[in-house]
Parts: sequence; structure tokens; C-alpha cells
Amino acid sequence: MWFTKLIKQVMNRKAILMVLIFLISGLLLWLAQTQIQFPKDISDLSQSLLSYQAFQHESPIKFALIFAAIYIMAVAMSVPGAALLTLAAGAMLGLFWGVIVVSFASTLGATLAFVMSRYFLREAISRRFATKLQSFEQAFAKEGAFYLFTLRMVPIFPFVLINILMGLTPIRIWTFYWVSQLGMLAATVVYVNAGTQLTQITTMENIASPWVWGSFAMLGIMPYATRKWIDHLQQKRVEKLWNKPKKFENNLLVIGAGAAGLVTAYIAAATKAKVTLIEANDMGGDCLNSGCVPSKAIIACAKMAHDLRHSQRYGIKSDVGHVHFPSVMKYVDHAIATIAPHDSIERYTQLGVQVIKGHAKLVSPWQVCVQHPDGTETQHTAKHIVLATGAKPIIPSIPGIDMVQPLTSNTLWQKLRTYTHAPRRFLILGGGAIGCELAQAMARLGSKVILIESSTRLMRHEDEDVSQSIHMQFHSEGIEVLTNHTLLTFEFNAEKMAIVRDVDGIQRHIPFDELLCAVGRKPDFSDLGLEALSLLPQANAEHADARQLQINSFLQTQCPNIHVAGDAAGPYQFTHMAAHQAWYVAINALFGSIKRFKPKYNHVPSVTYTNPEVARIGLSETDAKTKGIAYEATVLSLEHMDRAVVDGHNVGWIKVLTRPKQDKILGVSIVSPHASELLTEWLVAMQHGLGLKKILATIHPYPTYSEANKRVAGMWQQKHVPQKALQFAQWFHRWMRGD
Repeated sequence: MWFTKLIKQVMNRKAILMVLIFLISGLLLWLAQTQIQFPKDISDLSQSLLSYQAFQHESPIKFALIFAAIYIMAVAMSVPGAALLTLAAGAMLGLFWGVIVVSFASTLGATLAFVMSRYFLREAISRRFATKLQSFEQAFAKEGAFYLFTLRMVPIFPFVLINILMGLTPIRIWTFYWVSQLGMLAATVVYVNAGTQLTQITTMENIASPWVWGSFAMLGIMPYATRKWIDHLQQKRVEKLWNKPKKFENNLLVIGAGAAGLVTAYIAAATKAKVTLIEANDMGGDCLNSGCVPSKAIIACAKMAHDLRHSQRYGIKSDVGHVHFPSVMKYVDHAIATIAPHDSIERYTQLGVQVIKGHAKLVSPWQVCVQHPDGTETQHTAKHIVLATGAKPIIPSIPGIDMVQPLTSNTLWQKLRTYTHAPRRFLILGGGAIGCELAQAMARLGSKVILIESSTRLMRHEDEDVSQSIHMQFHSEGIEVLTNHTLLTFEFNAEKMAIVRDVDGIQRHIPFDELLCAVGRKPDFSDLGLEALSLLPQANAEHADARQLQINSFLQTQCPNIHVAGDAAGPYQFTHMAAHQAWYVAINALFGSIKRFKPKYNHVPSVTYTNPEVARIGLSETDAKTKGIAYEATVLSLEHMDRAVVDGHNVGWIKVLTRPKQDKILGVSIVSPHASELLTEWLVAMQHGLGLKKILATIHPYPTYSEANKRVAGMWQQKHVPQKALQFAQWFHRWMRGD
């Protein structure tokens, strides 16, 4: 385009400087000529507008050009207040000319900001807005100019930020210009129209005018109306590609009967919607069958064995230290079987959910084909579909790893059921929550455990003092922890052998019997048919693990009626987060035409069930330092807590981060045998904005571990007692004694 070529030819620092000088000169000239007097009160507003209009009548073209120059300069320099200038345009230029001037001026200013961002600020902006830029680039790559259009119609980000970040995308300058002008037109008309009503306000009584109220009410209504229009456009784009059924068998169809799917189906049934739940494997998903339940059951068994071996410190002599491993696995199976009825087909059928066993595959945005265990297939339609397919373990690409048949959190339990004794040599790759929990459990049940972590410490998402505490505990229990080590390859001769290398380049050969890969989990969208719906890029050998499903803040895919929840959606892979998201997905799918809700992630608790447990909510010290957030840390050791002492578990601490000199809680980290239970009080406090003073004023039973929460609040209060108040109290007591 000739416009793009022209812009590129003049894009140099001198040209930009000349444009800015011209605009600033125009502003100064206008101020000098008009001798603007800003209104002192509402009665003076009309008189000020009259003086502006008088200048406009004398030189209408000159006035319009100067106003446009001011507007262009403000937008190009990313100065806040464009909305006020738009209102002023309506007041001074009227509806027709106000819309014309603002429409072109705002677009030209936005394009200048866009060009400066692209050619002069790329490196600095890329560093500062790295996260937002990534989401911009991903969405733009998928939606193209339509994505910019939706941002202009319903701004997810401020217009100023859109101008800057779009300059870093590959969009053409001319495309940015015309899409921006078209996308901002509706908002321009509404704001200019509201501005025209400013001339009607001469007294306080005029504010009550229906025309004034109506014009300004449009400012509030417009975002909602345009959002609905954009949703309608997106839905129509989907419907053009697929044949939408005229009638649907279900209001909601849920794929996956894990935590997210079960809660979604439960809520749908409770609101009397017709809902179908499809599960290919066992009801309850990973949490019941291979995650939370079996892992916590085996941790309980391991803790009991550990306590019995150390019972002498309680004055109890016991020779019971033998672990009968098959009985341990029976206990694990018993725990699963006891909880399973809560997630069973029978229970959900009674609740009103149609449960289907089989593998689901999307045929269209509203239709799913289910392949049943007997080989037959059935078709099902729904107004909305929820993908609650969970996540699957990541197996790293290490030479020889397939040869040693690594275990994951999914396959571990079936393998352990075949053992008469705990595996003699148990190698774990990964020092996160899963790796640490199972390392300690297996060591306490009799395995020689070696844990390999590539980073400098265990639990790298926690503070360093937390990592050191768990590392020391592992060392005391005979667990060998190799941090800063890289697993290079595997050999399989007479026995399985792992070859690792430390940070200094020294190699070591480690023999093992079983290998557990605990390096993370990724969303599981395998064989769902998402590629055919263009929701996932086609898989290939090079980027098989890099494919991502684009999900908006309402947990919708680019097909608005297909939603995602739980581990498949992220950003947190916790069972309690899956249940949290399920409520939003169910309500948005069933009642989104009336009102939609965004899930909030402000206060997400996390617990690692080692012994002692590690629990956290909000900021850690590491987070606060990384983000540059000022904080104050108050730390209480459990060493002298009465209940902890009598139980013999007085190891650990509570660390609370607050605003400097304020009791507002920013984050809490706990290392304690009962950290998961202690955390709940802090979660409630942060969720409802309660500070340390409220916790201190609450009666806690004695002797309990929860008393530590009150005591740490007391420590904070003691540090912040006003010294002048103490001096006055000292004087008062001396006076009362007659001294």
C-alpha cells in the first residue's frame, strides 16, 4: 500500500521530532490565542464553553486543526485523558464534526504511537511487557486483524497499551490504521454525544435532564452491548464453518470425570439443566485413582512406620519396624475404595447426571462422538461442552529412558502392587511436590531413595529457607538429594544404570531398580478432535509438547461454547483449583447469556505433604523480591509452642509477609507437621481482607497448633506498638504511683 510505503520512508527520529514539535507548537498557539479560562465551578462551565465556541465560530477550520493536533499529540505520547478530550470535542464541535475530528485524530495518534513502538521502543517494551506481549502475539497469530478489532470494541487492555504492544506484532501499519478507525468508531460516537450534553449544564438542575442522563448512561451500557455484539460475531464465525443443530439433547456435555468434570456436572444437575458426563477410564480421575488419594494414603502409612521406629523418645519400646508392603498397598486400595462411591456412576445418576463410559471425540463445536468399550459409537449434542480432561505426566527426552520403562504418578501404583517389599533402589527425577512427597514416603517404607533435581534446590517455587529445611529433613532420613545435577543418559547391562553430571561436570553412575519421573504435568487433549476444529495445531514430532489451547479469561476456547476447566486449563494444577474453576465454567456455560464471571486467582493455597508439611498462600519472599514489592516479614518458630512441644513435633515455623508498617497480609509460608490445617485461617483472613490485628483479637483454643497463628500476629503487634504511647503509659503509671 502507498500509505505504508510513505510511512516507512519518513520513519526516522528527525521526522518524529518535527511532528511532536509541530503538535506542541499548535497547543501553545491555541492557548495563547484563546486565553483559556478553566471553569471554576459548574455555573462557570457553560460560560467557558461559550468562549471556546466563539473562537470556533471565528476560525472553524483552524480550531478543528488545532484541536486535532492536540488530540493526536496526546494519543501519540500515550498521555492519559483521551476520553476527556473526546467529551470536549462533543461540547465544542458538536456531534457530527466532533465524531469526524476525533475519529481521524485518535486513529492517527494511535498509529504514531504504534510506529514509535515498532521502530524505536521494541527492546525496552519487550522487557517490560513480556507476559502481555506473549498473549498478544499468540492471540494475533490466531485471530489476526479481528483480534485488534475486538480489543478496540471492548478493551481488555487500555487503548494506550494496545497501541504500544501492537507495534511489536507483525500487523501491517495500514491494517492497524483502518481496523483501529473502524473499531473505535462506536465508542467515539457515544463519548462525543455525551460531550454535547455538557453545553446543556448551566445549573445543577440541568444535570437531572433525561437527555444528559441518557447520554452519559450510554457510556456505561456501551461496553456491555459491544461485548455481546462481539460474542455474537464470534459465534457466527463458528457457525459458518459447522452445521449448528436446531435442537440439542443436552444443555451441557462434560468430557472427563475428574474433580473439574464432576463438580461441573453436579452444579449443572443442581440447577436442573440436562447434563451428560463422559469418562473413558475410572470415575474420579487422577485425584482419586492415581493422585491425591493414593499418595496421601501411602504417606500416612510411611508416617506410621517412621513414628514406630522412633517411639523410644516417647518412652515406648517397640520392636515393630517391619513394613509388610502388600498390606500397605491394601491400605491404599482401601482408601480409594472408601472414597470412590462419592464419585461413582450410581451417585451421579441419582443426582440427575447421565453418565456414559467411553472415549469422547468432538465432531463439531456442538456434537461429540463416543466410542464405547464394546466398540459401538453414539452421537450426542449439547449447547455447551466442557473439556475437563486433566493433565498427564511429562516424560523427558533422555537417551535410553524408554528402555528402563520409567514410572509416573499415573503408573506407579499398579507397579507397586506387584512388590512384596518396597523397591530396593528407588530413583526419582524431579524435586517438586510429587517428587518430594513420594521420595520421603518410599524411604520410610524401606527403599533406598536418590532424588535428582536439575535446579539449585528442592521446591524451587518456595523460599530458600523452606527448601533448606526439607533438604535437611531428607538428609536426616537417609534420602540422597542431588541438586544441580543433570541426568544425561541410561544404560541397561546387568542392571539399570543412570548417568548424571553435576554442575562441575563430574559424572556419576547410579544403579536403580525403579525410576519415577516427576518433572511436571501437561494438559491432556490427546485424541479429542480439537485439531479438526482448529483449536489445536496439528501435532508433529518436533513440537508435540508445545501445542497450546487458547483459553480466554472466562475459560472459553475460540469456539465460545467450548469451555475448559481443571488441570487442562491451568494455571494451577490443584484439585481445589479444578473445583473452583468448575463453578465458573458451569455458571458461564448455562447462564452466560445473562451474566458471566471470571475466575479469580488472588488467594490460591498450595500444600506439599512432606513431613513436615509445606503450605503457602500469597507471596513468598522470593516472589516479593522478584516483583519489587516492599514487605515486612514476621517469623515465629514452633520450637517453644506448647502443643508442638508435648507432641514432639516442635520443628518448623510460620512466616507472614505484610505491608511495611501495616497489618495487611501479603503472603504466608508455613513449615509444620500440620501446615495444611494452619493455612486455612490465613486463607480466610486474606480472602476477606482481615489483617493481623483481627487474628490477634480472636480467641484460639489452648493448647493447639492454631495458637501459633495468633502468636505470630502478636509478634507483629509488639514490633509496631507506638513508642509515644508506651512513653505516655510509663508516665501515667508513675503518676498513679505518686512518684
